[in-house]
Amino acid sequence: MNQSPSTETPAPGVVSDRSSAPKEFLAVRDLKVHFPTDDGLVKSVNGLSFNLERGKTLGIVGESGSGKSVTSLAILGLHRAGHSRSKPQISGEVWLDGKELISSSAEEVRRLRGQKMAMIFQDPLSAMHPYYTVGQQIVEAYRIHNQVTKQAARKHAVELLDRVGIPQPDRRVNAYPHEFSGGMRQRAMIAMALANNPELLIADEPTTALDVTVQAQILDLIRDLQKEFGSAVIMITHDLGVVAELADDLLVMYGGRCIERGSAEKVFYEPQHPYTWGLLGSMPRIDRERTDRLVPVKGSPPSLINVPPGCAFHPRCPYAELTDGASSTVVPELQDVGGGHFAACHLRTADRERIWTEEIAPKL
Repeated sequence: MNQSPSTETPAPGVVSDRSSAPKEFLAVRDLKVHFPTDDGLVKSVNGLSFNLERGKTLGIVGESGSGKSVTSLAILGLHRAGHSRSKPQISGEVWLDGKELISSSAEEVRRLRGQKMAMIFQDPLSAMHPYYTVGQQIVEAYRIHNQVTKQAARKHAVELLDRVGIPQPDRRVNAYPHEFSGGMRQRAMIAMALANNPELLIADEPTTALDVTVQAQILDLIRDLQKEFGSAVIMITHDLGVVAELADDLLVMYGGRCIERGSAEKVFYEPQHPYTWGLLGSMPRIDRERTDRLVPVKGSPPSLINVPPGCAFHPRCPYAELTDGASSTVVPELQDVGGGHFAACHLRTADRERIWTEEIAPKL
């Protein structure tokens, strides 16, 4: 496994010097995405920072409502539309290959979208246009960024469908999305995302609602295509099992913030946050005999309008009483716990090690 980049997370509110771009291919700095509503301000992403290198895969995991998909849409610049009253408030920095995207115009980001960066959406049936054939949509995505004839673009679409494993691509290119099965639609969505060989590929829950055999095929496909194109990949999921073999690094989100980040090996085998322990405990295992039932994380995710004070996880944390009240009053900052592994937790190191060794690890 590869270690997470050692760049420190900036303190909240600190904006780095825009005159010097980071050396990482993708660098997100103190990203905040807030949505004004009649009920209050929804803080969907509230100070997120991470790096991603070319050819590497970052897994972003967390429960529904933790801010994963909002993060991906912010990177792609897809939050810009909307009326002035409901328009999201976006701040921070997103650097892609030396280009800062948050401060760029909508037109500049649109030119990069599809060519430099692309996304595999969670539900391809709703993401693809029902009135156009799959081939027409791939052709359009390709011709926007390439001055080629329709015939050349159609040939490219057939090649892409063949590459992602769709049988009879020369015939299927004329089919509509509703004529494809769930797995085939997902493959077609991947073909569309790869039409221009993007250097950054974001996969948002790419295996949701697919059976396990198709899930494995889709993940293998993404891994093979990444090797072929050398793309950086962000894999967004609520299922740790999906990223167990795919991700080089993991970022765990909760309540719009990163609460743990590190290499996949560190996060899986030496997790430092009670929420990560809960995610691991609720993941089914088939490589060993299990006598106990899966233990879900108790409670519900917090409201992003009224995020609990202090550590957002403290109302659900069984170890909050060990922090002398800090969990309910002080927001924990990400701290380097060794080897580029970061965690935002008020528990003392000795307590975390004892709980993990004596209580959590033996049950996994």
